[in-house]
Amino acid sequence: MENSKSVRVRFAPSPTGPLHIGGVRTALYNYLFAKKHGGTFLLRIEDTDQKRFVSGAEDHILRSLEWCGITPDESCWHGGAFGPYRQSERKEIYRQYIDQLLESGLAYYAFDTPEELERVRQKSLDAGNASWQYNSLSRLSMRNSLTLPKDEVNTMLSSGTPYAIRIKFTRNRDIKFQDLIRGWSTVNTNHIDDKVLFKSDGLPTYHFANVVDDHLMNISHIIRGEEWMPSTPLHLFLYECFQWEPPKFAHLPLILKPEGKGKLSKRDGVKFGFPVYISEWKEGENTYSGFEGAGFLPQGVVNFLALLGWNAGGDQEFFTLKDLISLFSLERVGKSGAKFDYNKAKWLNQKHLQNLTQQNLFEALKKILDQKAIDHQYDENTLRHIASLAGERASVLEDLYRESAYFFRSPTTFDTTILSKKWNAVSKHNLMVFGQKLEGLEKIDEPTVKELLKLILHQNQIKFGQLGPVLRIALTGRSGGPGIPDICSVLGKKACLHRVKKALQDFPEIG
Repeated sequence: MENSKSVRVRFAPSPTGPLHIGGVRTALYNYLFAKKHGGTFLLRIEDTDQKRFVSGAEDHILRSLEWCGITPDESCWHGGAFGPYRQSERKEIYRQYIDQLLESGLAYYAFDTPEELERVRQKSLDAGNASWQYNSLSRLSMRNSLTLPKDEVNTMLSSGTPYAIRIKFTRNRDIKFQDLIRGWSTVNTNHIDDKVLFKSDGLPTYHFANVVDDHLMNISHIIRGEEWMPSTPLHLFLYECFQWEPPKFAHLPLILKPEGKGKLSKRDGVKFGFPVYISEWKEGENTYSGFEGAGFLPQGVVNFLALLGWNAGGDQEFFTLKDLISLFSLERVGKSGAKFDYNKAKWLNQKHLQNLTQQNLFEALKKILDQKAIDHQYDENTLRHIASLAGERASVLEDLYRESAYFFRSPTTFDTTILSKKWNAVSKHNLMVFGQKLEGLEKIDEPTVKELLKLILHQNQIKFGQLGPVLRIALTGRSGGPGIPDICSVLGKKACLHRVKKALQDFPEIG
């Protein structure tokens, strides 16, 4: 492990909307790292930007994490010795530290209005300079406490003139840091602007509150998305200003669109028809689906997210949360973006569905049947058997019903593609023979139907392909599914006979 002190990591989202799966992956990696090293995972709500606050977002964040099994050890909801865990409740804490920077000359008041800043930027742009910065070169030509008389500064402060408090970067200084995923980086302070740390509304910006909170909460490692990497020099400079030991940093790769170009967004979910959130989220007239509502298992989603940027070093792809905790390491996290593959998500979810106990499958199917108000005559043992049969082919929970619907309702549509190839005078005759012999049986169970099929094939000197496909379609409407003996034993003699006779009546006429 890269740090001698005990591992404490945090996930610190802003409640400005629903929690994107990129954020959930960041939380997951933090959680796995903490649990791997016997450490602590905390959830901190960074709500200093009150203008962007969205009602319900906090609950969505917590619900999404806990559905995945990523339960914080410390948070607004779970308590802890380092609270409050909501930044809007920590105002007084930040004030004392910003005052410390002002007193030591490492920060200054800036009174420039938004209009004045825009005029300077436009003037710079007109002169051919694309990216003007408020930095060590420009600060002395601006309206701030470095250029204005002290009494004028005090008058403006006492009269409530709006201001921003900016960091005062040392000119032409190289800031070097090691990222646990990306290696060493060097940034010169001449290329960094004097970021705003504090606003006159009494709230800090993300950058300042982030550093103060991480220090006071004893955070040992900061594991976050790569979009925050350009902010790392500022954060390290703040640690140096306060003479605090900085944590270790690790910046995760982006989650990319399915085609592999650009960061995955909620619009991609709408465009391609897959969820990009864990739980459903409503935004005005729009509703964005979540993995939970799409019928995914938490363990399937966690497995999928873990592989979006990390690998265990072999061919294994099926992992439980316990496996991931045991195997996870930052050394195995890649630098390049990870392409979102929804088919891979469904495949992994299918593997986890197949790993469920019969009781789990039964309860899931029973819940779907109840939601759909489907009345059925099966006893509990038969329903368990149906759930197991459906679970072999299901990718998501809803598939448990899709793959077993014909057990509860006679098919009204049939696989015409297979019928067009297999339905002829011979297969029609064979289906009639099956119905006649089935009618003569006293009982129907799997072994009996299996022997019946063997007998018909032998007596009529035919292959299974001249009976099996059309019989399956007659019973289920589909060309795939469990074995025919299994289907017949569940449906029972009466239902099977009814469906065979109806198929003989409804299947296309043979010329």
